[in-house]
Amino acid sequence: MSKHPINMAIRFILEIVMLVVSAVWAWNQEQGNYRYLFVIGLPVLFAALWGIFAVRHDPSRSGKTVIATPGMLRLIIEFSLFGFVCWALFDLGAQTAALIFLLIVFVHYFFSIDRIKWLLKQK
Repeated sequence: MSKHPINMAIRFILEIVMLVVSAVWAWNQEQGNYRYLFVIGLPVLFAALWGIFAVRHDPSRSGKTVIATPGMLRLIIEFSLFGFVCWALFDLGAQTAALIFLLIVFVHYFFSIDRIKWLLKQK
């Protein structure tokens, strides 16, 4: 399975954008003291989902996992979190940024087709 450095860098950037956008979106949803909890909590939740639920021996990651996850579930988690980013950007009024993010996600997964095939075989 290929681990091209450019594609891996794009994946890392997508993950960082996911955390930043979730915090910005959370900031705009709540007023008062709960705003700070939401701004910290949502990115922490997303990072936990991303880091804890992984397929054992996934070569695009360290290969280690806290909770061994079937490949299909891992893809659902990834698509859901990236999908949230697209939706949140639209909700924030940043339609162009949402479309650009979506395009980059599609390009990343296009060049990760070998990983997707591998994940779909993992039970």
